[in-house]
Amino acid sequence: MKKTLLTTALAAALSFSGLAAAAEKLVVAATPVPHAEILELIKPTLAKEGVDLQIKVFTDYVQPNVQVDQKRLDANYFQTLPYLQNFNEGKGTHLETVVGVHVEPFGGYSKKVKALSELKEGATVAIPNEGSNSGRALLLLQKAGLITLKDPKNALATPKDIAENPKKLKFRELESAMLPRVLDQVDLDMINTNYALEAGLNPAKDALVIEGADSPYVNFLVARPDNKDSEAIQKLAKALTSPEVKAFIAKKYQGAVLPAF
Repeated sequence: MKKTLLTTALAAALSFSGLAAAAEKLVVAATPVPHAEILELIKPTLAKEGVDLQIKVFTDYVQPNVQVDQKRLDANYFQTLPYLQNFNEGKGTHLETVVGVHVEPFGGYSKKVKALSELKEGATVAIPNEGSNSGRALLLLQKAGLITLKDPKNALATPKDIAENPKKLKFRELESAMLPRVLDQVDLDMINTNYALEAGLNPAKDALVIEGADSPYVNFLVARPDNKDSEAIQKLAKALTSPEVKAFIAKKYQGAVLPAF
């Protein structure tokens, strides 16, 4: 009897071990808000499907792509397609989108004025210094009537591409992660929503100008050509575009983040 019980226990242990070993580890880079928070939400779902999701949090927009390209990470979730295309072109990488998950309406914030009309001549405007994010900020300023670009549709525009600047705005170009830190120092601060949320800003209430729900800047899950169609990545893609995630985004971010599916 004891031998039978021992054999049964051993078999159960081996079976459990086999199940644990069968779980595939998937290491995904993300910026803290909202990307890492959304990934944390779906970890239990993926665990049930045999995927051990491990989240590596970054506060910059470069290393997540570099490390996926170098196969130190499996995928990342933080960026828009224009940013990815610009990165691939500039760095010689070949990363690809897997699925679009959400939109973070880009906005402009200020502690010195309460409306764009209050901006004085020569006011300082902080914008991201990364190609696609710089263009995104300038396109929004153009939509607000503050500037006109030489090419009104140039998604990679920089201040050098401004044709008309009636208020003679001065532009301060900084890394996106640095922008919330200079909010007190500039007249208008163009901040990516993930960094605005981290800084305690409410885009829906605090932004003086903000993109609409029709923004083309969807945030994508990104991987490599050699693994984007793998079973684990596809399970992650499905989980990220589930009704559970849509409901979570609506409840937690109250319009500051919008589902793109």
